[in-house]
Amino acid sequence: MAAPVSQDVLAAFAPAKVNLTLAVLGRRDDGYHLLSSLVAFAEIGDDLVLTPGGALSLVVDGPGARALAGDPDNLVTKAARALAARVPGLTLGAFRLTKRLPVASGIGGGSADAAAALRLLARANGLAPDDPRVVDAARDTGADVPVCLAGRVCVMEGVGEALGPALPCPALSAVLVNPGVPVETRAVFRDLALPPGETLSRPPAPTPSAGDTPRDLIARLREAGNDLEAPATRLAPAIARTIDAVAKTPGCRLARMSGSGATVFGLFETDAAAASAAARLATARPGWWTVATRLGAAQEVPPTVRRAPIRAPSTASP
Repeated sequence: MAAPVSQDVLAAFAPAKVNLTLAVLGRRDDGYHLLSSLVAFAEIGDDLVLTPGGALSLVVDGPGARALAGDPDNLVTKAARALAARVPGLTLGAFRLTKRLPVASGIGGGSADAAAALRLLARANGLAPDDPRVVDAARDTGADVPVCLAGRVCVMEGVGEALGPALPCPALSAVLVNPGVPVETRAVFRDLALPPGETLSRPPAPTPSAGDTPRDLIARLREAGNDLEAPATRLAPAIARTIDAVAKTPGCRLARMSGSGATVFGLFETDAAAASAAARLATARPGWWTVATRLGAAQEVPPTVRRAPIRAPSTASP
């Protein structure tokens, strides 16, 4: 039985997850696709607070709240129920999610929220975040939840359950851009049209090494790609236009889609170049969600130092 250690309000940051590379290695007989992806985390994301005690509940606010209004089973509550099923007497409570990341956008917003919920429940119940029951609940909640729970720069393989060791990674100056087009992950994989049981031979994902500069790592990342980019672009042509727009900003060294889309990231050698590109894109495309940030290991970044989205004042999150 879990032993609650605090009844105070607890807070966690849920950073965006970015797939720097993504290779499809095959498809299992049960239909699930096998992936290999180098994952990093941004300094922007959602915020989640928990008031421990009482029945499980969730309130969502923030610029992205409207997009989740019709979701009866948010991943936050799904993760909480998954952990409660594994920990008798688990103290639950009231969650409040401030949603800033665009929904269904390939940067793991819902998965990051679920991982944050598991971290908060672990703290409230005196559990280690790497307690096998917490990790198992993450796997049961969604494919990207384990890597969001771990929060380290690493290679994620299998269907998301196999995580490699933490990798040394220089801070990567980046721009994240979403054109406001939700992309259904299942539809992207369906368009990939890989038969069950099929396996593909692919080179290992490029990884950062100790002593890498951003220029070194970006050059290595160019050797790979995102196998889901082509099918996602067929389903949502706006992604190709977004990649092109980001790639053409001054100083952009690499532009690529994250996850199954539609968010695109651009990598730069300096924060100033990334901020300038974000401002330029926000002016040219005021309907897009645009943010300058850094990529690396996940951090509990205080709101006072977190980068805010750079966009025209009238722009709403998709």
